[in-house]
Amino acid sequence: MEAPAGENRIVKQLISEGNYLKPSKNTRILAMLDALSIDSGLSQFELGKKLSLSGAMVNQYLRQMQADGLVEYEPVNGKSYRYQLTEKGVARRRRMLADYSSETVRIYTTVKEFIRERLSPLREAGLLRLALFGASETCEVVLSTLQESPFKVVALVDNNSNKYGQLFHGYVVSSPVLMEQLEFDAVVITSFGRQDEIYAQVEPMARKKGIDIVRF
Repeated sequence: MEAPAGENRIVKQLISEGNYLKPSKNTRILAMLDALSIDSGLSQFELGKKLSLSGAMVNQYLRQMQADGLVEYEPVNGKSYRYQLTEKGVARRRRMLADYSSETVRIYTTVKEFIRERLSPLREAGLLRLALFGASETCEVVLSTLQESPFKVVALVDNNSNKYGQLFHGYVVSSPVLMEQLEFDAVVITSFGRQDEIYAQVEPMARKKGIDIVRF
């Protein structure tokens, strides 16, 4: 059975590896409960592939979840099983997902506060017209932070020509060339992953026009 796109994103986010945020034991259990709530017919091999876990780890987690009364094994044939969530398993998934969501919201709030602090010198200096460089997930958070603020987004630019003319949260994505033609007070680099690269690209133009560059 094909999982809804939204639920697929939850599983992918739960198991995504990073340098600072890594999946814990609880995170993996939640990812397994979530995957099985979508399709209880997943085999151990399919679960391992979906969650980037070894067969031994999947088997270990399933045995623990069975012992904890979270899943029941239902034989399909002599070689395979369905892993059905019990009422306790459904309740545990719901509670763990709520806790995970709360932690995610706290991190999101912290990032927004960090962005707000980085932009505060511009606000205090009255430099309110911004060009955002990078139509990325970072930009999405920046735009959310700018809501109900005195800042005005003059342009949203990106190096990816496939994005040109596309709407990104209400703003049309344009080529960086557009910045030469517009009046604004500062460039905000809204791509955490390409800060140095974009800075080197816009620094000559910023120096020529006498505008600020904000990096996060």
